[in-house]
Amino acid sequence: MLLNWQTMITELTGLAISNASLLDEATSAAEAMAMSFATHNQKRKMFYVSESIFPQIIDVIHTRASMSDINLVIGKIEDFPWSKADEFCGLICQTPDNIGNVHDHTDFFSRLKEHQVRSIVCADIMSLTICKTPGQMGADMACGSGQRFGLPMGFGGPHPGFLACKDEFKRKMPGRIIGISKDADGDQALRLSMQTREQHIRRDKATSNLCTA
Repeated sequence: MLLNWQTMITELTGLAISNASLLDEATSAAEAMAMSFATHNQKRKMFYVSESIFPQIIDVIHTRASMSDINLVIGKIEDFPWSKADEFCGLICQTPDNIGNVHDHTDFFSRLKEHQVRSIVCADIMSLTICKTPGQMGADMACGSGQRFGLPMGFGGPHPGFLACKDEFKRKMPGRIIGISKDADGDQALRLSMQTREQHIRRDKATSNLCTA
């Protein structure tokens, strides 16, 4: 089931790799922010948040940033401070946004890439069946909720969040990733892959956080 989930998410987002789900949409967005911070070895302390994403996502990102020494700048996408672009580790936006507007940020993401600012799209998973995918826009990461596919509430708990990224960032991805391997008899077997020892013995350097899987 988890392998099927990962495959579905990569196909819908147009990105190379997905993990086996996170806690919910807001925490997956916070994890994407942490990933963008980690890809710059925690040297770029600024992170830009579009003001048109869901307020509960902004709240969780704010909490995570305060614990990670990340300085948030919240504003309109068109107001991104290009003069200070090299100080930002990443940017997150949403499509459709909190009032339902669908966006195509292809040109914007291309310009961010010139400054090595990681681009993150918080996407409605159902919209990805007909809209331009984050991968097609050139985004580095995509996150969101699986609820739109009709998954029931888990006894009042959150819905599974998805997180996908380009292949070059897979070593910074949190959570569990299921891979296909072979067992001792040469038969196909599924296993946890991309799991580093830091998740077990050097917790300050671990990439794993909250997971439903």
